[in-house]
Amino acid sequence: MKLLVDFLPILLFFVAYQLTDIYVATGVLIVAALAQVSWIWLRQRRIEKLPLITAGLVLVLGGATLALRDPLFVQWKPTLVNWLFALAFLGSHVIGQKTLLERMLGGQLELPTPVWVKLSFAWALFFFAMGVANLYVAYTFTENAWVNFKLFGMMGLTLLFVLAQAVYMSRHLETDDIPSEES
Repeated sequence: MKLLVDFLPILLFFVAYQLTDIYVATGVLIVAALAQVSWIWLRQRRIEKLPLITAGLVLVLGGATLALRDPLFVQWKPTLVNWLFALAFLGSHVIGQKTLLERMLGGQLELPTPVWVKLSFAWALFFFAMGVANLYVAYTFTENAWVNFKLFGMMGLTLLFVLAQAVYMSRHLETDDIPSEES
């Protein structure tokens, strides 16, 4: 359910774009992002920073797209979100004892500190590269190609990166050796 709520604004933006145009789709995105934040607030009585920041960027950049009739503002949103993620991952190396990734996953996984550091830098680099890729597609290809890249390309690249990270992590997991019973 949480995954659906997280991706619903992007999915609604895509559907609205396919049925109408970038401006209606942007309006749908704004309404969906605000509804998403409201839904989280109603269910949890608090809102984490990520949905709040994303909704703020959607509101400001989507609003600029609608007011100025320029789709480039909303096309910059994925880049800014990705670059903020990259900064958060990099900043976690100097703020606190653990990287952001270790704070997020350390309760579920035991990995050596150097592995957490490498994974965190890899995520920062990935998010930076995704921001650059978004701008490349937005400025080089058609608007329709950008909308498709935003949904399918970015999601696909993220899934591939997560799988690569899982393979890398699995080689470094600290496990208790359990002696096998020989009969």
